[in-house]
Amino acid sequence: MSAGHGHGDHHGGNKKVALLISLLALVLAFAETLGKSAQTAALASNIEASNLWAFFQAKTIRQTVLRTAAEEVSISEKGDAAKKQVEKWRETAQRYQNEPDTGEGRDQLAARAKAAEKKRDKSMDSYHNFESAAALAQIAIVLASASIIAEIAALVWIAAVLGVAGVFFCVMGTFFPYALHLF
Repeated sequence: MSAGHGHGDHHGGNKKVALLISLLALVLAFAETLGKSAQTAALASNIEASNLWAFFQAKTIRQTVLRTAAEEVSISEKGDAAKKQVEKWRETAQRYQNEPDTGEGRDQLAARAKAAEKKRDKSMDSYHNFESAAALAQIAIVLASASIIAEIAALVWIAAVLGVAGVFFCVMGTFFPYALHLF
């Protein structure tokens, strides 16, 4: 075998490794982009949930104030005007509990806040899957690059396996974010 022929085979192998590195970079780009998107969605849902729980708490305070005022007036005042005012306050306090028309009763606010928390949790699980995919792709790129310099074929195979695992985590983050709980 001539020296030139062996050298040509070496460059053909390098082209395959370069193609592998390109594919790994593509996986990395998808993982990073999808991960940032999931992270942004998680933050937005967390803010939404926090705002809804704050609104819920404000309604609770208003409701408590009205109920307390109604109780106090019903004990201390006996006239018709006082009774009408007490009844009005009690109706308002009850309305604060359930306002299906506006979606701003305590019952509706709690349901909306819990839905936002669920959305946040799903986005965070997706984010963690994408972060795992990105880490695997980065390590695979380093190993594939090192295989060119060190001329160790096992590094290419390890890089390829890590790349497949990175694709797996991207699929999990996109379609089955709750399936794996690594964090």
